[in-house]
Amino acid sequence: MAGQEPGPSVLWLVRHGESVGNVADAQAQEAGAGRLDLDVRDPDVPLSDTGRAQAEALGAWLAALPEDQRPTAVLSSPFERALTTARLATADLGIRVRTDERLRERDFGAFDRMTGAGIREQFPDEAARRDLLGKFYYRPPGGESWADVALRIRSLLATEGLRHDCERLVVFAHQAVIMVFRYVLEELTEQELLVVDREEQVANASLTRYEREDSGSFRLVAFNEVDHLVAEHEHVTEEPDAVEQA
Repeated sequence: MAGQEPGPSVLWLVRHGESVGNVADAQAQEAGAGRLDLDVRDPDVPLSDTGRAQAEALGAWLAALPEDQRPTAVLSSPFERALTTARLATADLGIRVRTDERLRERDFGAFDRMTGAGIREQFPDEAARRDLLGKFYYRPPGGESWADVALRIRSLLATEGLRHDCERLVVFAHQAVIMVFRYVLEELTEQELLVVDREEQVANASLTRYEREDSGSFRLVAFNEVDHLVAEHEHVTEEPDAVEQA
């Protein structure tokens, strides 16, 4: 349509497959520990064996799509767990996987690798401040709020919309990033976004799909779909990031 801003015709959002960090978080929660047992920095956390299988199951589903429905462009967070998911899932599509640091995981600052229980025990004043400000605006010491992530996403959509006009773009990222995409694309309020977040966790290797309308806005077609995992008899996992449970 004349005058319409450029942008992809279809936008898929994919959360990375299950990571070693997700597994460590589940173990920490079960043990009541305050910190995850991880010896790598967050950008280097790899997929678990289950996560790799989930990514491959997604790849089989994408490759089976009719040619005129498959992704034509791929963009990924540079973090290992997302980038590996992207490469495994698009291996049979013959598309270059590009990375963009604006899709990286939310920075948890001083709370990196801590559980909610650990934060409440060691930083009670910060836990109280988070309760006051709410999940969307609270910024951990040295870290980012969801509102900070929204600035990244708005910047990315402006530049990548121009680059990928009329393409079918698949983006590989992280739980909070996908939730903030919903906030930006659907023009949700803070309260509306938090209701969605409370009601449903974004599963590993799940698919969220938007289609672009003639008006230029994006219409949500599917959220958090995992049928491709079920079809391949892969485990469906939805472990939230540890600090998100604070």
